[in-house]
Amino acid sequence: MEKYIEQFKYYLKLERGVSENTIINYLYDLEKFEQFIGSELTLNEIQDQHIRVFIHFISDFLVPTSQARILASVNHFFSFLVLQNVVENNPVTFIELPKQTRKLPVVLSVKEIDLMLEVINLKTPEGIRNDAIIETIYSCGLRVSELIDLKLSELYLEEGFIRVFGKGSKQRFVPISDSAIKKIMLYKDSVRSGLKIKTDSEDILFLNRRGGKLTRAMIFTIIKNLVSLSGIKKNVSPHTLRHSFATHLLENGADLRSIQAMLGHESITTTEIYMHLDRNKLKDEVEKYHPWSKNNL
Repeated sequence: MEKYIEQFKYYLKLERGVSENTIINYLYDLEKFEQFIGSELTLNEIQDQHIRVFIHFISDFLVPTSQARILASVNHFFSFLVLQNVVENNPVTFIELPKQTRKLPVVLSVKEIDLMLEVINLKTPEGIRNDAIIETIYSCGLRVSELIDLKLSELYLEEGFIRVFGKGSKQRFVPISDSAIKKIMLYKDSVRSGLKIKTDSEDILFLNRRGGKLTRAMIFTIIKNLVSLSGIKKNVSPHTLRHSFATHLLENGADLRSIQAMLGHESITTTEIYMHLDRNKLKDEVEKYHPWSKNNL
C-alpha cells in the first residue's frame, strides 16, 4: 500500500493541484487506515465490510467529523486506484458517512477584536507586525495558510485588493480595508525593510525576526497570547477572525454570494453556516417584513 500512497501523493500535488496542508491530512488519514488493515490483505481484497469494521474501530476514539474526514480520504485514495486500474471497485462507494452535527463557529464581537488590537505593544517591531497581521486576517477573512503565503507581488494596495491563493491553488481577489493597508505599509517601511531576509522568503510579506516565513504555529501563538492579554474567555484561533469577518459582513447587509466569493468557498452551503449565527438579525427581518408581523398591522 505504501507504494500507491506515494503515487497518490504526487497525483494530488501535480494533477489535482491540492494544497500541501490537505495532502498532509490525506496521508495522515491513510496512515491510520494502513495500520488498521496491516499486511494481511491486498488492495484488491479490501471490501466494503473491511471499511465498515474500520469505521466502527475509529468511532471509539474519534468524533463523527474526524471519522467522516478519514473516510473521505480513503474514498479518494480508492478512486485513484480505480483510475490507475490497480483495483476494480471502490469499496467505499456505498458506505454511509457517519452522522455528524455541524457546530457553529466561535465568533468575536467588534469590541473584542478592538481589545485584541489595543493590547499589542506598537513600540516593538513584532508588535507592529502583529498589528498588521490581525488587521489583515480580519479585514480580508484569510485562512492561516493564505496569510503566511501572502506575497508582496500579490498586493494591489493602490487598487484596494490583494490576490489570495486558497485551497487547491485557486486564486481570488479580496478587497482590503484602508486601515489594513496603512498597517501593512507601516510594517513594510519600518520593520520588514530592516530585516536580513532569507533567500526563499524575499517575496513573502510577513516574516519572523530572522527574516524567514512565519509558521502556522506562530500565528496561533500570536493570537492566543493576544486573547489572553485582552481577557477574552472564548476559545479563539486564527480561523475565529475569519469567521468573525464573515459574520460581521452578514450582520451589516452583505449577501451570501459576495461572502462566499471573498472567503473562497467552493460551495454556497459552506457559507450558509453564517446564516445560523445571526439569529437576531433573522428575527428582526421577519418582524420587519412579514405581513402578519405586529409591526405591520
